[in-house]
Amino acid sequence: MDTSKKNTVLREGFLVKRGHVVHNWKARWFVLMPDKLLYYKYEGGKRDSSQRGKILLKDCVLTCPFLEYENRPLVLKLQTAHGVGHFLEACSREERDEWAADITAAADKLRSADGGKTPNQQEPAGSQLHNIDLSKVLDSMYDVHSGIKMSNHVEQGSTYYNCFSGSAVVDWLVFMQLALNRVEAVTLALALLEEGFLRTVGLRSVEALRTAGLSEQFMDDSTALYSFADTLKKKGSVKAETSLSAVELSGQVIKRGFLLKQGHRRKNWKVRLFVLRSEPAFLHYYDPTKDDLSPAGGFSLRGCLVSSLDDNGVPSGVKGNIQGNLFKIITQSDTRYFIQAPSHQEKMDWIDAIREQT
Repeated sequence: MDTSKKNTVLREGFLVKRGHVVHNWKARWFVLMPDKLLYYKYEGGKRDSSQRGKILLKDCVLTCPFLEYENRPLVLKLQTAHGVGHFLEACSREERDEWAADITAAADKLRSADGGKTPNQQEPAGSQLHNIDLSKVLDSMYDVHSGIKMSNHVEQGSTYYNCFSGSAVVDWLVFMQLALNRVEAVTLALALLEEGFLRTVGLRSVEALRTAGLSEQFMDDSTALYSFADTLKKKGSVKAETSLSAVELSGQVIKRGFLLKQGHRRKNWKVRLFVLRSEPAFLHYYDPTKDDLSPAGGFSLRGCLVSSLDDNGVPSGVKGNIQGNLFKIITQSDTRYFIQAPSHQEKMDWIDAIREQT
């Protein structure tokens, strides 16, 4: 295959991928090439230029649909020649089947170029992938009897309540046999921090994180302070605020897709699965990283105004890196939603579909 053909983009878009070491789901931007599937993180509205990973298509085996995840019916499984399974979720059945068809076609081309050998489906000997569910680790940390002990710490004259030191987290993970040794425990603790399950507390921790990034040395330190993320402390009350009536979700689904939504409070951009329904006309959005089947939010489209935003400059109310394809929805109660589509065409399709329902 010549290089120019190898660099052809066959398809691109959002898929939600299950992590290997930690089995959590993350929205990633996927780019299908003739011989591999690349994936990237999306920061703000921009694709991170550093590639997060690649899946080689030579001798891969595709299972579509893959129905082992009860709450995720739109998953396909891609197993590489080395027996490593990748689980990818699309936003709709059509989208899943299109990805599957394009991946299969690319893999078939590679196979025929290679003389038509059948793929090897053997699991590699001694594959060292750990199956760790971060949310279960977090639940154990919360446990009243055996969880991590929280206390008050004084640092540079300030008192920090309900927190624990980095080395206490590492001690606890080893003691609970969630990690074999301190090195593994540090990796796991950093994953909890990266996922936003834990947060840094106190000037020293925040400063070290800012300058050194997520550093191993700093995590296993008795002076580094952490606590559970604020959002998790209110686990009970968050659900109650967003409980939605069955009527809202009873309409016919007109359109589904992954779009970027700007948060109301933190103004950060997150990939959300948007579902447009009619009769009654509602737009709901879901967090694709969670197995929760209820929406993270939504609103009635009655009396809504939807407008395309110019790609020149950053409109007021919008923060962070944006790459264009922006549109705005103003609800009847004057709440403003800023949304980015992955392409101009998708933006126009969504605007048209929403307008038909207002």
